[in-house]
Amino acid sequence: MGRAPHRRARRRRGPHARHRAPEGGRRPLQHRRPVDDDVRRGCAGRGGPVRPGDGDGGAADAAGVRDLSGEGARRARVRAALGLRRDAGDRAAGTARRPDVPAGRRLAMRRVCVFTGSRADYGPLLSVLRALDAEPSIDLSVLVSGGHLVKSQGLTVGQIEADGFRVAERVEVVLASDTASAVAKSFGLAVIGYADALDRLAPDVVVVLGDRYEALAVAVTAALRLVPVAHIGGGELSHGSTDDSVRHAITKLAHLHFTSNEEFRQRVIQMGEDPARVYVTGAPGLDTIRTMSFVGRESLAKVLGISLRDPVVAVTYHPATADPVRSLDGVRGLVAALDELPSATVVFTGTNVDQNGAATYEPIRRFVASNPTRSVAVSSLGAQRYLSLVDLAAVVVGNSSSGLAEVPALRTPTVNIGSRQDGRPRAASVIDCGESADDIGAAIRRALSPEHAAVTATATSAFGDGHAAERIAEQLKIADLRGLLRKRFWSLTSAYVGG
Repeated sequence: MGRAPHRRARRRRGPHARHRAPEGGRRPLQHRRPVDDDVRRGCAGRGGPVRPGDGDGGAADAAGVRDLSGEGARRARVRAALGLRRDAGDRAAGTARRPDVPAGRRLAMRRVCVFTGSRADYGPLLSVLRALDAEPSIDLSVLVSGGHLVKSQGLTVGQIEADGFRVAERVEVVLASDTASAVAKSFGLAVIGYADALDRLAPDVVVVLGDRYEALAVAVTAALRLVPVAHIGGGELSHGSTDDSVRHAITKLAHLHFTSNEEFRQRVIQMGEDPARVYVTGAPGLDTIRTMSFVGRESLAKVLGISLRDPVVAVTYHPATADPVRSLDGVRGLVAALDELPSATVVFTGTNVDQNGAATYEPIRRFVASNPTRSVAVSSLGAQRYLSLVDLAAVVVGNSSSGLAEVPALRTPTVNIGSRQDGRPRAASVIDCGESADDIGAAIRRALSPEHAAVTATATSAFGDGHAAERIAEQLKIADLRGLLRKRFWSLTSAYVGG
């Protein structure tokens, strides 16, 4: 690779040094209270998560985490939702495997830079960051940008640090305006800032997830600096947003590809990528569901500042950037439909930093102001609290990809509004609807029905089995980076094209 191996001694110590993982490989979360050994064992293995629930006989601790005596049944349900096999050694065909490494070979220290630009990619990346940080042969650095550094988005860089990771570089790129021109200018600022950051970090490989413009900017910058790019989440479709084109552009800039399922892998290959570089790993967001401790209702209510009376409706609605007019129709229809559910507790999570983000949020702001005792809007909950909210919610409503990927794995029904997620696979628990109040209201009532509850109880996620991070970390550890930079187009009919 042309560089001397990077030594772990270069890591800074002191008050700003990131915490190292203990012998078990996982670092205790700073915001999590200690839990007893039975709960910890329930979170550590291949089984499902520890989840609070009514009538389980468990006593909640001060952090709201319950020790459940009936955890075996819960694990079985989550395993089924994730499509897990009972044999821990089972792997679906096409999943990442470690190639043979000669006995006694010592793998050189590898500098891996993981980029995160918002809570949208940080939640799924959390399990990957932990897996990389626990690997002795990898020197992990975290490049933070975008919404993480915006106060109105919750200044979520603090959550990254609270999770125990040292932020190596911060690059501010978000302008005050949310017009299309401002987003394009933010992209330009990002490229400039990322170029300087990567010069200082000198990584061997850059890891990006998803389909946002900040991720595209760092992929462009890395490719122009001749640094290999590893892309998580390629091959997916979302026709209702400009993210669709951004995702495919990142695929063409990337050198390693980690997809959520075989369908997505085939689509990446269809775009001319070498099949030997495309791995089915699953979506890493499901790993968090499998391993985390869930926050109890009372603790979550205290954080939110309202009583979480049933039915709880969790709402995440983002601008549909490919169709701004219908996107605004959708959020107006959403709040009108929620007005017809006066007994529901409604929790909104913040909108993305996207074109028309302020206009999209305004009807939500007015709804919360008019219904202060039964609704709340939060800029960011963090992965643990968000998934805990989903777990206790009666229904998740909106147009976020999490409604299609993570929510079905928790056996919570989803009402998906509009076209933003068109092209992504649906679990049986997902109900699609239009943007009008009548359509949304009817979909919510159907989601709350006993008939749909029976469907949701057997739903499975199409995005993996909850073991993505270990596969991704393994490939990043052992991949031969020297030959990655030379990309040739892979034709479906005649293998390589162009010599």
